[in-house]
Amino acid sequence: MLRWTRAWRLPFRGLGPCCLSSSRVPVAPSSSGRSGAEPRSVLLSYKLLDGEATRPALVFLHGLFGSKTNFNSIAKALAQQTGRRVLTVDARNHGDSPHSPDMSYEAMSQDLQDLLPQLGLMPCVLIGHSMGGKTAMLLALQRPEMVERLIAVDISPVETTPSSNFPSYMAAMRAVDIPDEMPRSSARKLADEQLSTVIQDMAERQFLLTNLVEVDGRFVWRVNLEALAQHMDKILAFPPRQESYPGPTLFLLGGNSQYVRPSHHMEIRRLFPRAQMQTVPNAGHWIHADCPQDFVAAIRGFLA
Repeated sequence: MLRWTRAWRLPFRGLGPCCLSSSRVPVAPSSSGRSGAEPRSVLLSYKLLDGEATRPALVFLHGLFGSKTNFNSIAKALAQQTGRRVLTVDARNHGDSPHSPDMSYEAMSQDLQDLLPQLGLMPCVLIGHSMGGKTAMLLALQRPEMVERLIAVDISPVETTPSSNFPSYMAAMRAVDIPDEMPRSSARKLADEQLSTVIQDMAERQFLLTNLVEVDGRFVWRVNLEALAQHMDKILAFPPRQESYPGPTLFLLGGNSQYVRPSHHMEIRRLFPRAQMQTVPNAGHWIHADCPQDFVAAIRGFLA
């Protein structure tokens, strides 16, 4: 590992385990939350690439079913090219971050409101893809002093109407059945075969399979499928807000994606009056995977 790379897994804070999901390939253990009006934060897993402390850091937030590793190559390239600190974060119920029954955007925003000051990364350049973009937008609206500028990647502050059928994806993941003690390569091949009956796109299956991990000889889904399924309506929606974010904002869109539509522009302008829109040709919803060089160039151009 490079000397200037720090990978941290923050411990749980007052969160006890609860039962495994009843899925055949279980999800990793969830942590019980606390009821109440104020969302309770969890201690997120993150990776921080060091750089100049005098300029705002770049903070990347992944989308649904993703993890901080989605931005590994992008983060390294931007750290080298800009000299800035770059933070990648696992959202709650994703990657190596704790599980929680609360999957609201308010809770995900609160997680970052706690983490960023601890790391001395205020204000930052907040870059969020899809679900992470909605978290980034909400944080900017709630705490504009924490966000020097904002990039929302192929998402808008309105209800998402995806072409992908997320509920059927989760049902397919729950139905995967892998014997214990199977070699990892064989387990991934078997899981891919079982998912293919519902999910025909191989790239989408491979993306979902990044969440299949081995724990004590058993294969489990590290994403909290139970919490995601229960809160899918919240994840696809966006919390109603009255205040606007006054900082510079870029909406970076995939030319082949339908996630951000012309009917969304009025709400974008209302909440983000300094918004710019830029389209990456030949990119789908996962712009950073489809066209990584164009993605990096767009970010650098917005920072200039």
